[in-house]
Amino acid sequence: MFKTLAGAFKIKEVRNKLLLTLLLLFIYRIGCWLPIPGVNPDTFKNGVEGNEFLGLLSSINGGALSQGSFLALGVSPYITASIIVQLLSAIIPSWQKLVKEGGSDGRRKISQYTKIVALVLAIAQAIGIAVGFGTADGTSLQVFGGNKVLCYGFIVLMLVTGAMFTVWLGEKITEIGIGNGVSLLIFVGILSTASNSVLNNFKDIAAGGEAAQTAIWQLVLFVVCLIAIFALVVFVDGGERRVGVQYAKQMKGRKMYGGQSTYIPVRVNANGVMPIIYASTILTFPQLIMSVFNANNGFVRWWAKYLGAGSWAYAVVMALLILAFAYFSTMINFDTEQISRQIQQQGGFIPGIRPGKPTAQYLGSINKRITLFGAIFLAFMALIPTLAIKAIVGPGITAAFTATGILIIVSVALEFDKQLEAQMMMRNYRGFLK
Repeated sequence: MFKTLAGAFKIKEVRNKLLLTLLLLFIYRIGCWLPIPGVNPDTFKNGVEGNEFLGLLSSINGGALSQGSFLALGVSPYITASIIVQLLSAIIPSWQKLVKEGGSDGRRKISQYTKIVALVLAIAQAIGIAVGFGTADGTSLQVFGGNKVLCYGFIVLMLVTGAMFTVWLGEKITEIGIGNGVSLLIFVGILSTASNSVLNNFKDIAAGGEAAQTAIWQLVLFVVCLIAIFALVVFVDGGERRVGVQYAKQMKGRKMYGGQSTYIPVRVNANGVMPIIYASTILTFPQLIMSVFNANNGFVRWWAKYLGAGSWAYAVVMALLILAFAYFSTMINFDTEQISRQIQQQGGFIPGIRPGKPTAQYLGSINKRITLFGAIFLAFMALIPTLAIKAIVGPGITAAFTATGILIIVSVALEFDKQLEAQMMMRNYRGFLK
C-alpha cells in the first residue's frame, strides 16, 4: 500500500485527488472538535462516559459526541436513511423501476430521497440529544439567557446542520476524491479514537509501577490479536470463486471473433463491511432514542442490560442482522439474470450449463453459498474476536478498537488501495494512448 501511495504522488491528477481527499478528511476532523456555542462540553462528556452505548457511538465518530461538537451526529443518520431507502426500493414498484431502469437520473432521485430521510432522522436524533443532555445538566444551556426552548432549537439546528454537512463531505470525497466518502469518514473516526486509546495505554506504561506491567501485557496481547485479525481479514477479502465462461467463435465479415475463455469473479466478501455497519445502525438507533430521552426509565435500563450493546441477545441479533443484510445486499448488487442475459447475448456460455435460465440458477446457487460463507465470517469477526479483545485488554482500550472497528479499518484501507491502483492504471493507459 505504501508503494501504491508513493506511486500515486508521481501522477499529477491522482496526486490532486489524493490531496483533496486528505483536505476534506482534515476538515471533518476539525468539525469533530468544534463545540457547539452555548453548550458545556463536560455535560456531553459525562453523559457519554456513563453510557456504554453512547460511548460506542462517540468512538465511531472520533469522539465528536463526547465533545458536544458541531459534527456530533456524524454519518449515523445518513447510514440509517440508506438502509431504509434500500428496503423501500425493494418494496415500492416505482422505486424498483428507478433503481433498475432509471440510470443516472434514477440514482440521483434515490440519492435525493436518501438525503430527505437522513434529514428527518437527524432532526429526531438531534432533538433527543438536546433534550436528554439539557435536562441532565442545566449548566449546558448558556445561550439566549438560559431559555430552554431557544437553546434546544439552536442546539438542534447546529446538530442537524453538522449531520448534513458530513453527508456533503462524504459525497464530495466520492465525487472529486478517491474512495467511498462515507466509509472513509467512518475509517478516520475509528482510527483517531483508537489511536488515542493506545496513547493512553502508553501513558500508563510510562507512569511505571504495577499498573505499567499490566498495561505492557495488555498491549502485547492486543498487538498479537491485531496481527491475527489483520491476516484473516486480508486473506478472506482476497478470496473469490472464479466461474469459467467460454465464448464461441463468430464470423463477422471476413474476420473471426471470440473463441476465448474468461471467468466471472464471485467474491467471498463482496459487500465489505456494509452489512456490519447496517446491522449496528439498526440496533443502536432505538437505544439512542431511549437513552437520550429518559436514561433512568426502568424499561430503558432493562433494554440496556438485556438487549443493549454488550449483551448476549445483542450479539445474537447482531449476527442474524449481518446475515440478512449480507444476503440482501448481494441480491441487489449481483443480478444473476442480467449477467446470464449478457453472457448469452455475447455468444458465451458456462461449460456444462445451458444458456438462459439454467445459467442464472447456477450463478445464483454459487452466489448464495459464497455469500453464506462471507456472512458467517462477518458475523464471527463482529462478535467473537471483540469479546476476546475485551477479555484481554479490559477497559484500557476503547470500544472503537474492537474486531468490528479493526475490520472496518482494514476493509476500507484495502478498498482505498484498490481504487488508488485503478486510478493510476487509468491514467497510465490514457498516457499510453496519447
